[in-house]
Order: sequence, then C-alpha cells, then structure tokens
Amino acid sequence: MLFTDRADAGQRLAVALRHLEGEKPVVLGLPRGGIPVAFEVARALGAPLDVVVVRKLGVPYHRELGFGAIGEGGARVISDDIVRRSGVGPDEVAAVERAEEAELERRALRFRRDRPRLPLDGRTVVVVDDGIATGATAAAACEVVRAQGAARVVLAVPVAAPDAVARLSSQVDDVVCLSVPPMFRAVGEWYENFTQTSDEEVVALLAQAAGRAGHPATEEVEVDAGGVRLAGDLTMPEGADAVVMFAHGSGSSRHSPRNRSVATALNRAGLGTLLFDLLTTAEEARRANVFDIETLAGRLGDATRWLRRRESVPIGYFGASTGAAAALWAAASAASAGTQPDASTGTGVGAVVSRGGRPDLARPRLGDVRAPTLLIVGGHDTLVLDLNRQAQAELRCENRLEVVAGATHLFEEPGALEEVADLARDWFVTHLGAGAARAG
Repeated sequence: MLFTDRADAGQRLAVALRHLEGEKPVVLGLPRGGIPVAFEVARALGAPLDVVVVRKLGVPYHRELGFGAIGEGGARVISDDIVRRSGVGPDEVAAVERAEEAELERRALRFRRDRPRLPLDGRTVVVVDDGIATGATAAAACEVVRAQGAARVVLAVPVAAPDAVARLSSQVDDVVCLSVPPMFRAVGEWYENFTQTSDEEVVALLAQAAGRAGHPATEEVEVDAGGVRLAGDLTMPEGADAVVMFAHGSGSSRHSPRNRSVATALNRAGLGTLLFDLLTTAEEARRANVFDIETLAGRLGDATRWLRRRESVPIGYFGASTGAAAALWAAASAASAGTQPDASTGTGVGAVVSRGGRPDLARPRLGDVRAPTLLIVGGHDTLVLDLNRQAQAELRCENRLEVVAGATHLFEEPGALEEVADLARDWFVTHLGAGAARAG
C-alpha cells in the first residue's frame, strides 16, 4: 500500500478507526511526522488533538539502549531490569532524567505554546505516528500515555514493520495498522511525498485543531470552477473582510502542511483563507495537467468568481511553486478583463504572494499583472531565485523580492516557514484594505 502523503495516510487511517467514535477518544500525534496524520484522524473522528511529547532515557555509555521514558505531568516509566543489568547507578539515572526533562519542557512549549496538555484520565487514547520501523519511540509514548491515566491505549499507524507490530501488540490494548509489508525497510519508501515535517507545521496544525481564538472552524466546501467541483477548506475568522485563495504547486494539495501553516498565520491576522485543489483526483494522475498553467489559471479565475458570489470581500492569491504561476496568470487575466485590483470594493485581485514560485511559467502574462506582488524565495534555492529575479524584471506592478536567508526550496529550515508566513501576512494586510489591517 502506497500513500500519497501524510494527509492521505491520515484520511485512510481514520476510516479504520471509525469504530472508536462512540468512545469519544483523544488523539495524540508523535512529533513531528505523526502530527499531520493525527490531524486527519482527529478531524474525521471529531476528537480533540494533542501532541504526545516523550523523551527516552538512555544508558549513559550506550544511548541507544533505553532504560525508560518520561512524559509531561511527571509521567515516568523505568525498566528496573535494564537499570540493574546495565549497572546504571541512582545518580546517573537522576542526571539523565534532569537533562531529558529540560528538553521535554522545551519541545512541549514549542509545539503547544500556551495551551494546557489535554487530560487523559479514564479516556481512550489513540497514539498516531506516520509509520513504525523499530517501534521504540511508539512504545515509550504508549507507556507514558498509560502513566498519564489513559484507560485504553490504541496505537494507530499507516505502515509498520511486521516484527514491530508483533512486539507492540502485547504492550497496548490494540494496534491498528493499514499495511504491514514483509519487505519493510523504511517508513519513507511507502509514501510518494515524505518530506520532513517542520516544527512550524506541527504548531499550526495543533493550533487549528484546538479551535483557538484566531483559528476558527474550517468549513469543507465544494468550489464551482466552471462546472468542475473542487474540494476546498474555507476559513473565515469573525469580522474578516478579506480572503486569500491558495494555489498549490505540483505534487501538493489543499492538505499541504506548509500552506496550512501560512494559512493559520493569516487567520490569526483576521484574514480568511480558501485552500482548494485546482485539479480533480483523476486529473492529477496526468502529470502534464500540473504544468498546464493556463488551465490552472482559468480554474483559479472561475473559483474566484465563485468565492466572490459567496463573500463580498477583497481577494488575494497565495501561490507556491507552479501554483504561483497560475496565480500570476489569473491576476493578469482579471486585469485584462477590466477588473483592476480595488481593496475598497472587493473587485479584481488585491495582492499576490509567491512562495518558492515559478513565475517564469507565467512569462507571457507577467507584464499584465496589476496586483501588488511579493516574491519569496529561499536563499539556497539558487535556480528558482534566478528565475524570480528574471521574472521580477518583467513585472509592471508594485512588486518586491524577499530572500529568506539560508532557506531551501521547501523552507524546511528552523524559522524559515515562519518568516514566509510573516512576510505574506504583512503584504496581504497592507494591500487588502484597512479592514484586514484592523483585524491584524
């Protein structure tokens, strides 16, 4: 069984966990890769989502050999047998615990921010990861969850090694695994897209799931793009009077953790967001469709008209990779049609932001773009940076090129995606009208 990405894996895993809905479970994701999977599981089950932060305690002279684990709330699991056989003394045990406690607190604060840990006492808890190779971390997490008061512990993963599943089955109440391939070597080989999940993506998904202030409920919609029905997620914070439409790049979708992370930052600033797929599942199967920029731009224009009938507010575009070319092409088409960007009336396209975009693919229309355009590129993404510099020279609208120092194409480096989100937020708040600025 091959999964498209972690979101796809989470949706499929949720189907296998439907029988738990009546138990009102709590879903916990293992950071970092388990969170996008757990997010989809929690959404499908209508369950609260949290992160399970654990630290394995390693024998000082052999760190890979764990003698226990600790978790938040003072949860502590120690194997007296391993401690005795390894000859670790009480002072050494205490020293390892102190070091790991500091890292535990740092990571918990990083991921959860100011939210309290979800109580687990007497609850059914579903512990989710993106896959299991050895199972050491998953086993430690499940032991800690039990120590935190869970009445029933279910370990759920899309794919795992056969021996790990056999071993873990005796340590939890149930293991739900969609695929146990006999020739298992690594988790990543069972995903088409297994890019690293960043801390920023974890933070954004947890905040969105928590429904905090500034992270309103997301409505699943069907976008009418010229008669084609496209799945989308519309989020409109209370009082929002501007909305940003996301055009995803090749190999991505509305479930893109990176775009969702940026969308969450825009929601915090009082901006609405619409993440939707420009192609149907069947259309995505043909690689040529992903690079048919004119067709993608036409879909985006149709979707814009659909959104404008629903929300009479200024609209901006956020495009990534090839999606940025579609956004610029659609903005140019709107200008050519006589709908100049006007934040006060909500007509036209008020602003465009490109993240690691390919504006060169929209070269025939770059000179027609009238919407203020921000190009964001990673400093180490040298080829794309050159393409953006060339494209910028052809733009005749207000524009700016921002280079995120040290970042590569996917902005996976610590803090890089946060910088993208801040730049995009400020650009949209500035150019989509006073209402957005007031909300921010």
